[in-house]
Amino acid sequence: MGSMDAHTAPTPPPSAQPRPAIQDLGGSLIREVANAGMGRPDVLPFWFGESDQPTPQFIRDAAIASLASGETFYSENLGRPWLREGIAAYLQRLHGRGFEVGRIAAVASGDMGLMLANQLLVSPGDRVVAVTPLWPNLLEMPRILGAQVERVPLQVRDGRWSLDLDRLLEALTPETRMLVLNSPNNPTGWTLDEAALAPILAHCRQRGIWILSDDVYERLVYDPVARSAPSLLRHADAEDRIISVNSCSKAWLMTGWRMGWMVVPPALEAALGKVIEYNFSCIFEPVQRAAATALAQGEAHIAQLRAGLVETRRLLSGALRAVPGVEVPEAGGAMYVFFRLQGQDDSLALAKRLVREAGLGLAPGNAFGPEGRGWLRWCHATSDGERLLEGVRRLERFVR
Repeated sequence: MGSMDAHTAPTPPPSAQPRPAIQDLGGSLIREVANAGMGRPDVLPFWFGESDQPTPQFIRDAAIASLASGETFYSENLGRPWLREGIAAYLQRLHGRGFEVGRIAAVASGDMGLMLANQLLVSPGDRVVAVTPLWPNLLEMPRILGAQVERVPLQVRDGRWSLDLDRLLEALTPETRMLVLNSPNNPTGWTLDEAALAPILAHCRQRGIWILSDDVYERLVYDPVARSAPSLLRHADAEDRIISVNSCSKAWLMTGWRMGWMVVPPALEAALGKVIEYNFSCIFEPVQRAAATALAQGEAHIAQLRAGLVETRRLLSGALRAVPGVEVPEAGGAMYVFFRLQGQDDSLALAKRLVREAGLGLAPGNAFGPEGRGWLRWCHATSDGERLLEGVRRLERFVR
């Protein structure tokens, strides 16, 4: 018996699998659609959230000069002091109040800043509330860390995206750990009203709820007299439980650079340095030079970009509304038109058909959650209005 046991084959180990929270994550539906059309010269791609223009030359030149001078070494976890000071000066100009440099960290993309914020705040079993539809990364990051996410959906009222403030405040119970806000919003363009800031801030203060504010699109607003979208940073005290995350990607056309920043309460500075060390350690210095130059010298570029986005949104929205069965709610900012076709409920299947049959690449609405089912996101950050109109013509032929 012993001899037989010695030669018995061992039980094979279970197949290698990630932990359940990772297995449960969904793949990017935007990528799923884009992968079906990438490399096809006949497809007009409007699926990703970036401009078709390269980073402005003056920003690129700053990185080139830094690289040429040999600035290729490790830097501080929170970013070079001159960059943090530059971010603080930019925020003071924008919001009209001072920001201590100790509250600011340069991070390797806005995306990374959002994940760092979740790592700082969220534990397994925590309750997180998010205003939706929403960029999927913002919803999946808490889930990666084991939190439960409750959604408060935006609504279309009087032809415009809007938030039911009472419904949001009702959802923010004392058991809530964090509220996630993205304004202007990806994908809808909804922008939080100035009047809503005070009640949200007061409610979260009273209940000890953290607010994670994704401010990546704050400069891309359609109101010609507003320098930026309404911001919690203008109203909050330094010690308030607010983390603001921003990025150079959208307003300065630096998507590929992976450069962002965070504003945190002073009590989080030391902890933030730790999680940065264990995630990416530091940012490549030529990228930091480029970011500092963008923040200091980029206002004329931002004004030009915003004027272009106002025009391309007007052009695209007007053309889409002429297509039978299309609904296009108004919005306050960002770089997207979120619209739907009457009778089309499966936006993923619809987006794939548009690639295959019409040569038109759009993001499916259900990539942003169940509230987006039946909707499509069209990025209008292009310098060529004729490309937008040709895309609408392709959509109209498909519909007809």
